[in-house]
Amino acid sequence: MLIVGLTGGIATGKSTVSSIFKSLGCPVIDADEIAREVVKPNQKAWKAIKRHFGNEVFDVSGELNREKLSQIIFTDPAKRKVLNDCTHPYIFRTILWELVSACVRGEQFVILDIPLLYETGAILSVTNQAQQRKRLIERSNLTEDEAEQRIEAQLPLEEKCRRATYIIDNSGTKEETNKQVNNLYLELRSSYGYLRLRNPNSLGGGATPHMLF
Repeated sequence: MLIVGLTGGIATGKSTVSSIFKSLGCPVIDADEIAREVVKPNQKAWKAIKRHFGNEVFDVSGELNREKLSQIIFTDPAKRKVLNDCTHPYIFRTILWELVSACVRGEQFVILDIPLLYETGAILSVTNQAQQRKRLIERSNLTEDEAEQRIEAQLPLEEKCRRATYIIDNSGTKEETNKQVNNLYLELRSSYGYLRLRNPNSLGGGATPHMLF
C-alpha cells in the first residue's frame, strides 16, 4: 500500500485538497481530526496538557480552549515543544492504527493529511503569501502580527517546495484546484508504486505499506 502525505502551511487550502480526494473515494487519514479527538476531556493527552499548562487553557466545561493555548505556543517555541510532546505520541499511535487498518482492507493508497509532515515525498498545498495571510486572518480572527507569527512558526515555503514530490497551487479558483487534484488522483491510480509486496511475516501475508518518496 502506498502512503501519500498531504501537507501545506497554515491557511494554504490543504483542507480543500483533502476534501476533493475524499469525494473521489480515496481513504484520507486527517491528523487534525485525530488531534482534536486525543485532547477531549479525560483523554491521556488532555491530562498531559492540563498537567503542563494548568487550568487557564481550559473552559469551564473542561474543553480545551484552543485560542488561549494558541496564544501561548505561537509566541514561545519551548512551550510549543511541550504541547507537541503531550499530544504527538497519541496522534501517531492512532495514525498507525488507521494505516494498518487500511492496509488490511487492501487499499491501493492512502492520503495522510498531516500539517507538519516532513515534506519529502508528499503532496504540498501552496498559495501566495498575501492570500495565505488573508485566509488566516479571516478564518481565525487574528491581527496581521498574529497571523505572521503563525506563518513564521512553520517551515519556509521555499523549503517545503524543494522537498515535495507533488505541488498543488491553491492560489486560484476552486475549479482550478479541483482539476489539479483530479489529475494527480489519476496519476496515483496509474502508478505502479502501490503494487503489493507479499511478506509471509506481515499481517495475513498481505500488503506492506510504503511511504511515497
